[in-house]
Amino acid sequence: MAAKRVLLIGTMAALFGTGYAFGRMDPVADAEASPMASFQAADRVFELRTYTAPEGKLDALLTRFRDHTMRIFDKHGMTNVGYWLPQDTTLRQNTLVYLLAHPSRAAADQAWLDFQADPEWQRVYEESQRDGRLSTSVVRMYLDPTDFSQMR
Repeated sequence: MAAKRVLLIGTMAALFGTGYAFGRMDPVADAEASPMASFQAADRVFELRTYTAPEGKLDALLTRFRDHTMRIFDKHGMTNVGYWLPQDTTLRQNTLVYLLAHPSRAAADQAWLDFQADPEWQRVYEESQRDGRLSTSVVRMYLDPTDFSQMR
């Protein structure tokens, strides 16, 4: 079941990046004008992450991302591509899905080390968990774009 959920979420994220979400009839022809054009890079790697929050903690997790995490990601060279909540009623209660872009897998690994060592992040992390953990599981998948993907 979890593998199917990750596959479904990954497929949804991939479809979002094709340009169809922007109402284009021919997303390949419109690639230069697409908002996704800024995500074009030869060796870029994408990181799809799914967080599951304990009951009643999703809002606190979203607040931490909105108010702190995204900015700290930027500080360490991680590109925030998008953040989503599942439409499925049950999953929507406790699941956050997001996509990051990195110049390479090595850059991603280094960015995560730098992020985790960042004193601001360590402070935010500790303060946000005073009333309990904000996630019970994190699923991460690194993705390489296909040769026909608009997002590279």
